[in-house]
Amino acid sequence: MSKLILDAPSVERSVIRIAHEIVEKNKSTQGLCLVGIQRRGVILAKRLQETIKEISGAEVPIGVLDINLYRDDLTKVFEQPVIHKTEINFDLDNKIVVLVDDVLYTGRTIRCAMDALVDFGRPKCIQLAVLIDRGHRELPIRADFVGKNIPTSKEESVRVNLMETDGKEEVVVQ
Repeated sequence: MSKLILDAPSVERSVIRIAHEIVEKNKSTQGLCLVGIQRRGVILAKRLQETIKEISGAEVPIGVLDINLYRDDLTKVFEQPVIHKTEINFDLDNKIVVLVDDVLYTGRTIRCAMDALVDFGRPKCIQLAVLIDRGHRELPIRADFVGKNIPTSKEESVRVNLMETDGKEEVVVQ
C-alpha cells in the first residue's frame, strides 16, 4: 500500500522554495556551486540550478558525485557495486558547496558524500539540500534546506520518482 506524499506540482514547488532559500541564505550566488549525488540528487541539482538562474540570473556551476566507493557498507550491500561517473569540473576550494540528494535518512550517504567531496578540494562550507527528510538519523547530520519532512517508521520506504528516471513525478511512502 503506497501513500502519496508529494505529487508533481508539489515536487516543483519544493524545488522552487529550496532554490529561493539557497539564494537567500547565501545572500548571493558568488562562490556557490551545486553537487548532486548520483542518481536522483543529480536531477534535483540540475532543477535547482535552472531555478537559481531564473531567480538570480546567475549560472551556478554543477557537479555530479558518485559515492559508492565511499560507502561503509559496500561489501554488505553490493557484490559488484555499480559505479557511476563523478564529474566536478570546477575548483571546490573556498566555495560554498550545496550537496543535493533526494532523501535524507540515516545520514550515512551524506557522510560518504562529504568524504568524497573533500578529495576534490577544501570547500569554504558544505550545505545540504534534500527533497525529503524522513528522520531516523544514525549520524549527527541535518539538512540546511528541506522540501518536506516526513515522519516514517524504519519499516517503511520512501520512493522519489522523477520524470527523468522513472517516467512519473511523485514521492510515495510504502
